[in-house]
Amino acid sequence: MTLENLYRSVDMQGICVDFCLFEHAESLSAPIGDDYVIAIDPTKVSSSADEKVKVAHEDGHCLTHSFYSPGEDYHTRQRFENRADREAIKMLVPKDELEAAVARGITAPWELADYFGVTQQFMELAMWFYQNGNLAMPRK
Repeated sequence: MTLENLYRSVDMQGICVDFCLFEHAESLSAPIGDDYVIAIDPTKVSSSADEKVKVAHEDGHCLTHSFYSPGEDYHTRQRFENRADREAIKMLVPKDELEAAVARGITAPWELADYFGVTQQFMELAMWFYQNGNLAMPRK
């Protein structure tokens, strides 16, 4: 999925994307009544791949209704972040397309990241998810 197609998909869901400066956050999403908004800090976007991953992750929060308050405990926040990541992975790196790319010989995480237009860190998370069925990657 291209960044343009991702923005089109988000728009078709009725989600408004705003660009604004944050002191700490890079991106966020929130419910507003029956609608959702995604906000991105453009000064904290390092590339189109990074923007794509951020928008898909925030869309994942909207699709799964996985929102939490700042005071929520770590486990609740992580559960909701994982839900958003799983949706983003399925959206940007579908399993069948990943398997097809690997079958064609594209196997290094950086090559796959370039192929799918995502960050290498996100690709490594996607590969872990499809291989292990969860997002509990060992911390580096």
